[in-house]
Amino acid sequence: MLRRDPAHSGAVWFAALRLLAVTLTCVALATCSRPPTLLEEVRQLGELRVVTWVSPTTYYQGPNGPLGVEYELVSGFADYLGVQLRIEPLERFADLIPAVETGRAHIAAAGLTMTEERAQRVDFGPAYQTVKQSLIYKLGTGKPRELDDLIGKHVEVGVGTSFVDRLALLQQREPKIVFTENPSADVAELLLAVARGEIDHTVADSNQVQIYRNLAPEIRVAFDLASGDSLSWALPRRFDNTLVNAVKDYFAKIASNGQLDRIMDRYYGHANRFDYVGTRRFIRDTRNKLPKYRPLFEQAAQAIDSDWRLLAAIGYQESHWDPEAVSPTGVRGIMMLTESTANVIGIADRIDPAQSIVGGADYLRRMKRRLPDDIREPDRTWFALAAYNIGLTHVQDARRIARDAGDDPNLWVNVRGNFEKLAQRRWYQQTQHGFAPGWEPVRYVENVRNYYDILRWLSWREERRQRQQGITLVSNSAGQSPQLPAGPEKRL
Repeated sequence: MLRRDPAHSGAVWFAALRLLAVTLTCVALATCSRPPTLLEEVRQLGELRVVTWVSPTTYYQGPNGPLGVEYELVSGFADYLGVQLRIEPLERFADLIPAVETGRAHIAAAGLTMTEERAQRVDFGPAYQTVKQSLIYKLGTGKPRELDDLIGKHVEVGVGTSFVDRLALLQQREPKIVFTENPSADVAELLLAVARGEIDHTVADSNQVQIYRNLAPEIRVAFDLASGDSLSWALPRRFDNTLVNAVKDYFAKIASNGQLDRIMDRYYGHANRFDYVGTRRFIRDTRNKLPKYRPLFEQAAQAIDSDWRLLAAIGYQESHWDPEAVSPTGVRGIMMLTESTANVIGIADRIDPAQSIVGGADYLRRMKRRLPDDIREPDRTWFALAAYNIGLTHVQDARRIARDAGDDPNLWVNVRGNFEKLAQRRWYQQTQHGFAPGWEPVRYVENVRNYYDILRWLSWREERRQRQQGITLVSNSAGQSPQLPAGPEKRL
């Protein structure tokens, strides 16, 4: 039997009261010195820490600085909060969610699909884009119509992607479907693998297909595995929702003022509007638009010892000879000069046709001068055109890839196929200047050359007609073409 000592009992009560007082004091102190909320932490640090993934739909280095949907969105959010942006591209897609979980980053912005599994580990902001998950096949290999058509096929997706979860669910319906998780390849590499027949199928989001079909035009969508998937930012799961609420407010703002639509159109709109040839329209514009600007092209070409038709072809590729053209990225005028380029060249008014054409000609001349002396014409012109489009540093990277493969890096025919590697992670990781949308300069050069060929053919026909009519010719071209034959040249 336990004996109670009144004195002992009083001491126990006194100790209990003392402990209660200490506890209440600690609670009060803890309340006064509570840890900062996630939003307060960001503002106290003075920077927003973001992890991302390098791709044309997320983040990459352009000729004049960072570009990409995710970059523009998080950059705008950092400005919205009044803090600096610290963005870190990760080596592996699978590391994005863990980086947020461990507190390494405040946000993972990389075109992440909201899935049930991920939602158990992180919080998600509002959806800013809705996509479909599409099964991809190569044109001419037979279009799969249903899941059973995948039995016995080589299906490959990237490790850590939402495509793994989707295929795993489909396996429950059809256990004979087998797929492989590639630990190193990104979407671009897998789509190219399908295009080259190295694998039968992969899975990609519809926005990725829209962009990467420029890189791999042979790819086609067989059918959609899922639709209505939402892309969103991932944020840490914390005791407060302050940062999540700030993200919601930010997206509500840019959705209402049209900024979100403008960003999306900047990166996806061209995929719907792009005209690969546009020959009929171009010939019509040579009749209706070109005569007004031809003297300006001739004068600018004479100043740099070039062919006016080449400058005119560049101008058409850039703006369709629209002196008031303005892109969402801020380039403007007939030759679509950036503000920084115009400042370096000394152009005061980019909208003025004469100044724009002179500026574009001077910029092309600078690109040609900065190329190694041992690059000869016409290759020198093609490399300069690529640099005009994507920047000289990325041209240098493509040439280095060709050189390392044992090919002559001074020949466009050897280098052009290496530009696409600048969009593939296993290649651009080895370059000095990183990711670039490598299909753009190749398409750009090809389009300019097509327009140039047509202009040469039209001017040749015009000269022949004038000779037949006995008309004295006034200078039809300023300077000579870059060591090219008089007629349309053979494709390199």
